[in-house]
Amino acid sequence: MSRSDPPFLSYGRQHITDADVAAVAEVLRSDFLTQGPAVPRFEAALQALTGAPHVFAMANATAALHLSCLACDVGPGDVVWTSPNSFVASANCALYCGADADFVDIDPATFNMSADALEAKLAAAEAAGGRLPKVVIPVHFAGQPCDMGRIGALARRYGFRVIEDASHAVGAMLGNTPIGGCADSDIAVFSFHPVKIVTTGEGGAAMTRDPVLAERLELLRSHGVTRREDLMSGPPEGPWYYEQVALGFNYRMTDIQAALGASQLERLEGYLRRRHELGALYDERLAGLPLTTPLRVGGRFSAFHLYVIQLDDPALRRPVFEALRGANIGANVHYIPIHLQPYYRALGFGPGDFPNAEAYYARAITLPLHPQMSDGDVDRVADCLREALA
Repeated sequence: MSRSDPPFLSYGRQHITDADVAAVAEVLRSDFLTQGPAVPRFEAALQALTGAPHVFAMANATAALHLSCLACDVGPGDVVWTSPNSFVASANCALYCGADADFVDIDPATFNMSADALEAKLAAAEAAGGRLPKVVIPVHFAGQPCDMGRIGALARRYGFRVIEDASHAVGAMLGNTPIGGCADSDIAVFSFHPVKIVTTGEGGAAMTRDPVLAERLELLRSHGVTRREDLMSGPPEGPWYYEQVALGFNYRMTDIQAALGASQLERLEGYLRRRHELGALYDERLAGLPLTTPLRVGGRFSAFHLYVIQLDDPALRRPVFEALRGANIGANVHYIPIHLQPYYRALGFGPGDFPNAEAYYARAITLPLHPQMSDGDVDRVADCLREALA
């Protein structure tokens, strides 16, 4: 890169302030780097944000998805359905439990799991005497909430659990209901990876309203070990005593991460506002080009984690992508459909299984979107796109 080249514009990045640094430094100078007071404070902030009475911060969102499946008793012989338009963790969490994963095609307008396709697949499985899902994992892709009302109604009708993969959707709303509040689900999962809405470095959280699921999540997060006398096999031998009562994992979040997350949450409203401002600028600058900009769905407030365009001509995707990268614009593609990954092809999936997800992928480009971007950055991306498409 020469000195005259424009700076690299990443598709997403963390925003760290002096307040964040001070919050982390305070923990580093304290008595607790982990299992101290910062994690409960961060969990309380997430409770206030979502309205969920039980929140468990974890090492990452993949860990939260894994434990959510285990808490819902997913195991060998079960099947979990999720969206093919997601990162592989949304399906891998079922395999970690010894279960099978399957997929429900997406709505071509929202890129989320289609409630119509879910209903049809459930009806077909029931009529054929096949396996119904133990759990369905809808993914709030790019921060756009799924149709949780319909998915929740189908869950009650067919008897499956719902785990919301809300990794992209911290701060999103369905009407007046915050995503993460589990109004139509059993558990919801957030991600705090550096490119997400707020960050803890790596990190995730699981929220639930169900006290039984909450007890399981809490136990499994920390080795299956407890100091609660009511969960022990007998009276404790002394105040030092603990018992392992389940096979759990070390999926805890550190106090260092939690302090950063709590500091970041204080700026969530501003982050969301700026993401929507930038999204509106993109809509304006890209008007008239041979592409489709992200849909705004009435009654749903997106967290706008990603700004994904769909090119009218899929043959242009690679040259346009390479033109953007050549201009130091960090375009990306979210996502390669999970069922087309070699690991899942070996399990029997293949091209043509979920045509909407495959058609979406063929035309998708993710443009840079993060709160530090200037209006001029949007102009730069739009100008490059316009030139590449010409």
